[in-house]
Amino acid sequence: MRYGENPHQGASYYSEEFIRAGSLSKAKQLWGKELSYNNINDANGALELVKEFDEPCVVASKHANPCGVGVGATVCEAYMKAYESDPVSVFGGILAINRVVDAATATEINKIFIEIVIAEGFTDEALEILKTKKNIRLLELPDIRVRREKNAYDMKKVYGGLLIQDYDETLFAEENVKVVTERAPTAEEMKALLFNWKVVKYTKSNAIVIGLEDRTTGIGMGQTNRIWAAQQAIEHAGEKAKGSVMASDAFFPFPDCVEECVKAGITASIQQGGSLRDQLSIDACNAAGIAMIFVGDRHFRH
Repeated sequence: MRYGENPHQGASYYSEEFIRAGSLSKAKQLWGKELSYNNINDANGALELVKEFDEPCVVASKHANPCGVGVGATVCEAYMKAYESDPVSVFGGILAINRVVDAATATEINKIFIEIVIAEGFTDEALEILKTKKNIRLLELPDIRVRREKNAYDMKKVYGGLLIQDYDETLFAEENVKVVTERAPTAEEMKALLFNWKVVKYTKSNAIVIGLEDRTTGIGMGQTNRIWAAQQAIEHAGEKAKGSVMASDAFFPFPDCVEECVKAGITASIQQGGSLRDQLSIDACNAAGIAMIFVGDRHFRH
């Protein structure tokens, strides 16, 4: 690697002997300087999330966290939704795109500084446009949409040991989904809840994601308590929080997150459920006319 997490740290990247389809090890670098440790780590986080979507999707990532996610009929539409979710954080970030990048998308990308674009491919015209930026790295991964193999394991090295676990492969089990409020989510809200549940799964805990059915509007991540994550997501969304839904990677231990939802104009929520104080959050939702569903699954990510 060019360097590790910081320039004074050396780093290397080791590929598995049998390279897995859809993995970073199969990506071909078409342009730009050599990659750093952070580039690989951040790109992998974006790559894992973009695989959750079948439609054209763009994931903008910063420090291994999504900062904007959008889907659309075209790649350019998906990119603009991801970008507009958080234009400040997208600057200097990484884009994972599950389709071929065209000239229109490349032109929009070139309006800001982007570290890496990893995509299914690039048209010749898009490559010409993007190569006018000497510091951008372009990675081509034709099988980017291939899902993770079942016989893979998530590993994390700690000093003196190695942690190994199964990958978090589920979203939720249909049979565990429960509407716990007096009002059930509308069809549009259910689409939005599912979209944002996919995003919160790949956001560092404690995590709250708010958004619509085709884009995120605010993301709060890596907080030491859930209310801070909720407040961060709502603050980032600003006026866009009104009419959005909220996804939480684990249960609400107190009704404070719901109270923040009410103040921001959020209309529905999806969470794990299972807190001793669940009824307090349910009561707060009912009082405000907010729909809430429990899914039973937790998605901590560290």
